[in-house]
Order: sequence, then C-alpha cells, then structure tokens
Amino acid sequence: MTVRSWRATCIQMTSTVVGDAPDKEAAWAIISANVDRAIALIDEACASETPPKLVVLPEFVFQGPPRATPVREWIAKACATIPGPITERLAEVARRRNIYIAGNHFEVDPRWPDRYFNSSFLLDATGKVILRYRRINTASWTSPHDILDAYRDAYGEAGIFPVADTELGRLAIFPCGEIGVPELSRVFMMRGAEVLLHPSNEPISLRSESAKVCRAAENMAYVISANVAGGIGFSVGGVEQGGCSQIVDHNGERLVYVQDPGESIAATAMIDIEALRAARRDTGMGNALLRSRWEMYKDYFQAAEFYPANQLLETPIETMADLKPVLDEAVTNLVRAGVIN
Repeated sequence: MTVRSWRATCIQMTSTVVGDAPDKEAAWAIISANVDRAIALIDEACASETPPKLVVLPEFVFQGPPRATPVREWIAKACATIPGPITERLAEVARRRNIYIAGNHFEVDPRWPDRYFNSSFLLDATGKVILRYRRINTASWTSPHDILDAYRDAYGEAGIFPVADTELGRLAIFPCGEIGVPELSRVFMMRGAEVLLHPSNEPISLRSESAKVCRAAENMAYVISANVAGGIGFSVGGVEQGGCSQIVDHNGERLVYVQDPGESIAATAMIDIEALRAARRDTGMGNALLRSRWEMYKDYFQAAEFYPANQLLETPIETMADLKPVLDEAVTNLVRAGVIN
C-alpha cells in the first residue's frame, strides 16, 4: 500500500509536577490541568495552516516524575491504566481532529497492582490505543525486564517491542533516555518500524541530541522527538530546561529543530514514507542497512548478561534503595566480563 506524505507536529508543552500534591484529589486536579493544556496546544496545531496527521507529546508530561515518592503512594495518587482516564480524553481529540496522538504517562497494570510502568502509547484517529510500550532501560521503576518471564507469558514478544502497521507507515515509540540505547531502535527497525516516536523530558546535551540524529541515520527511520517545555520534570525549581523538539529524517537530516525552551508547536514537518522505503531498497552506498552484517555481532550479544533479568519477579520495589543489590550485581557482571576494570 502506498503511503501518502503526512505531517507530524511535536507538542512542546510545560508540565506541572504532581509529586508534591498532598493527596489523590489534588494530584488529579493537576493532571487534568496538564491534559487541558495538551488539548489546547493540539487544537492550536490542528487549526494552523499546517495541520498535522500525528502529534507527539512529551514524556510523563501529565504527572511529572515521581521523584522520591514511594511506589505505593505514587500508584494510589497519580498512576492510571492505558486505556484509562488520560488516554480517554486524548481519544476524543483524536476522533474530533482525525489525527494520531502519541504520548506517555505512568501506568499501573491490574496484573501487577503493586508496580507501575513508564508507558508510551499511540492512539489512532478513531481513539484506539494501537501502541503501548513500557520502558525497558530504566533503574528508577519497574521494567518488563525485571519481571521478564511473567511479562513474556502475559504479552509475548510483540508486547515488549510493539510496532503498529498503519496508514501512516510502521510506527514504534519509546521515551527519553532510551534514545541513547542503540539496540532498542535497532530491534524496532528489525521489526519493521519506519518512524520512531520519541516523547522526552530531558535537559539538552550533546549526547542526547547526537543520539537522535544517529538513531535516525543508522536505522534509516524518521525520529519525531517532542521534549517538555520549561523546566524538566526532574529539575527542582526548573533550573534545567527542556525544549529542542525536533524531527529527523531517514538520512539523519534535521527537518526542523526548535531551540527555544518555551512552549511551541513549531517543530512540524512532512514525513515521506515512500522516500524512506525507496532508500531502504536502494543498492547504492547510501543504504546504511544493506551492508550491515548482523551475524557478526550476535554471539557477543548472546553472551552479554550484565543487568540481571527477573530480579523483581517475586518482590516489587518500594523505593530506589531497594534496587541497590540489583545494581551491585550488574556491576559485578560487567567486571567479570571485562567491561569494567
């Protein structure tokens, strides 16, 4: 099926953090106001001269990060299911505007009610959740890797690395610092992803900015990266600023880059899936995928067991201190493998 070019827009918006809210009622008043602001900016983008077919919202923009809030308290006060009360409000906008909406929030799963996940999602133009990805590479909250056997039983491999085949092309989503994990984008590409949606909530650094260009170029995929405006979630008092939302094409070229840290819908560009597909088929020197010799590396990855899996299968964490033994074991494994001297 031929995919017509379509427009993507990053919704670079500010976020009020709910971590200091005294109770659930106060927390959800803040969450609701954050959702209101997101909807207002989406409507503004859709009413512009360049309306998008897909928008991307920043990472945990509705709740902010839990910071030092204990797990049980954070679940009770601020987490929601997907689908749930946050995505339902966005789904109404998706239907009304006939657009796709990508976002992220902290999610609780009834299968594991004493844990929460950093979850990224994509709604299609009917308001249906067609992607839900739970952050794998994290040391702050539960990862599917921490409960891997049970998670695979529940959701299968497609539930760990989901890719949606849509009228816009094949889409995947993951948040923030995972742009710096090349293997994750590689797996999504190998599963067919053509567009990598990237909700983010991070300070600007050469490392993260370079990673966005690298992930696009090395996988011949679009990267649509929406960062939070103003102070990032982990920055008390907003000292560290966000911004720099951007869209990078499959050649690693920035199509748009918004340097201002304030609220903006200016990071908007056309996505040409047919050009990407032609580039992936091309046998010339510009095809980064064609000459990649995957089998040369697989033995190294099969032998690499550093961060141990299933460490939270039986016992969930309550605070960051509970992860210390797991982190110590990961360091020991890196030393044993010769990665750390």
